[in-house]
Amino acid sequence: MAEIDLDRHVYGAVDAPVTLVEYGDFECPYCGAAAPVLRRLVDTSGGMVRLVYRHFPLFNSHPFALTAALAAEASGDRFWQMHDLLFAHQTRLTDADLDNYAHLIDAGQVTGAAAQQHRPEVEADYNSGVEAGVRGTPTLFTDGRLYQGKVELNALRSALGLP
Repeated sequence: MAEIDLDRHVYGAVDAPVTLVEYGDFECPYCGAAAPVLRRLVDTSGGMVRLVYRHFPLFNSHPFALTAALAAEASGDRFWQMHDLLFAHQTRLTDADLDNYAHLIDAGQVTGAAAQQHRPEVEADYNSGVEAGVRGTPTLFTDGRLYQGKVELNALRSALGLP
């Protein structure tokens, strides 16, 4: 089996000097609140920060987290569009909802067998999080170091040394 690129979902400049890795769950309300903050951080960093998203579905407490992660993976090059839709509609993540979101962004089939073939990617992300000590979501790492501050724009900018 081919090795899975854990940095496959990059938002921002791929060559940005600072990498922020988020382990997230599409059903987690805290991840939903963090998503626009992280986007704004990247968008206002002048190319200094890139965000890497990794799946960490908390399937024991969020029944739709795993299928949402699989649907995001199945969205292919429309990952970030699906990411935004999933966070915007966290309380509506049934297969029918996921299929509807995929239709809106022309992502093709994102449930059933089409989604299940992406299980190795989601598992690789999850396992890398477990290895790194992730216990909940969102968990952020800045250049490999656990970020323990608030997920607020100014706090993140300060922690990353941005003006």
